[in-house]
Amino acid sequence: MTKMIAASRHVLSNYATFSGRASRPEIWWWFLTVLIVLIVTEIIDATVIAPALGVDAANRARPLSWLVSLAIILPNLAVGARRLHDTGRSAWWLLIGLVPIIGTLTLLYFYIQPSDPERNAFGAPNPLRA
Repeated sequence: MTKMIAASRHVLSNYATFSGRASRPEIWWWFLTVLIVLIVTEIIDATVIAPALGVDAANRARPLSWLVSLAIILPNLAVGARRLHDTGRSAWWLLIGLVPIIGTLTLLYFYIQPSDPERNAFGAPNPLRA
């Protein structure tokens, strides 16, 4: 749990920092944190907000989930860019994620690659190595 908190704090403290590097544990702990937060906000939207707005379950409003998603767009892009830097790639590779299915799978492949400290021109390694 402490690693998840440390990774989340590091990502949020570098909210829109696209330079530097991010380790594999940092990005995966961040993604797990985002998944948990989004599940919790969906539950709150379904059980509290939708009934308060008088919307049925099939067409329920999701304002809290939308706000959280909007708030974490930049940190998600930034940690993805830093992870690509850690593997020796440019952050421009994030644009391949716009290609349906293939782009997402390609980014996933890049994210699981080990760090490349010898050929890396993107700065010092991340202190959150695990």
